[in-house]
Amino acid sequence: MTDLKGPRDDRWYLSLMSPNTKGPQFAWLDPTSIYINAVAYGDLLDDLIEDLAGVSFDVVGGCDAMGFVLGAGIAARKGCGFLPVRKAGKLCVDTDRVSFTNYSGRTQDMEMRLPAFAPGTRVLLADQWIQTGGTMEAAIELVERQKGVVAGLATIAMETCAATDAFAARFPIAAAVVPGSRWQRECDGQTLSSFETYQASRTFPTAGRTAAP
Repeated sequence: MTDLKGPRDDRWYLSLMSPNTKGPQFAWLDPTSIYINAVAYGDLLDDLIEDLAGVSFDVVGGCDAMGFVLGAGIAARKGCGFLPVRKAGKLCVDTDRVSFTNYSGRTQDMEMRLPAFAPGTRVLLADQWIQTGGTMEAAIELVERQKGVVAGLATIAMETCAATDAFAARFPIAAAVVPGSRWQRECDGQTLSSFETYQASRTFPTAGRTAAP
């Protein structure tokens, strides 16, 4: 979609992400500005699909809520179904439930419809950002309880910690923030150098355009 991607570790659209302006009860940045920019969202999906080459899956499971955006986009590109993994109390059918601790230290519950798929189904799990790993671990447990196979994980970024190191040892990982890149180092420090020059206007929708802003 654009010829401005640059080298492998410099994915231009990551600079569209905005810093937290609301305080410590919120995540330290907001990646959603990537989604509203058509070129950025397309390039993000292109990169994740490329990184998933060789990973076979039957369905994409997205974690509530922003994992829905990422997961549904991947599912549409790959021509497979999408399975929402929801916060508790949202589904009107029988569910299985797992409790977990999120990035803010709060205990929450995640649910998945019951049954969701046949035993042996290969599920790619997607979430917008994997920080402490609690949400993703709950999603993995829900899939495996129904005898599904977690085929891999997809995300914009996976911060480095013991839990995410364990994920990388168990599963293929497709992340827009490439491990070992300067983006990974900045994400692990929970600040981006691009925040210094962040301009909201760069994120505005790009319908009809053919190049990155």
